[in-house]
Amino acid sequence: MTFRKIKDPDAVLDYSIDWSAWLVDDTITTSSWSVTGADSDLTVDSDSKSTTATTVWLSGGTLGLTYTVTNRITTGDGRTDDRSIAVDVLEK
Repeated sequence: MTFRKIKDPDAVLDYSIDWSAWLVDDTITTSSWSVTGADSDLTVDSDSKSTTATTVWLSGGTLGLTYTVTNRITTGDGRTDDRSIAVDVLEK
């Protein structure tokens, strides 16, 4: 599943994914984020997680490019899944 967001290249913003509907009674034990795109100018500044949601803070990005920011989680029951955010870098 991919979500789509717009980010100004000068902004430092947080993006969250609520996993609760998918988890049902399970919980998030690990979370990692990766960024792919035409360059490496979109940066993961920090990230955090709770038992049901994950958050990433992003900075930078090249005007006019779209990046894919992917969150991979592992749960207490041993399930692994990914969700992605398409980040379009545009002037706001």
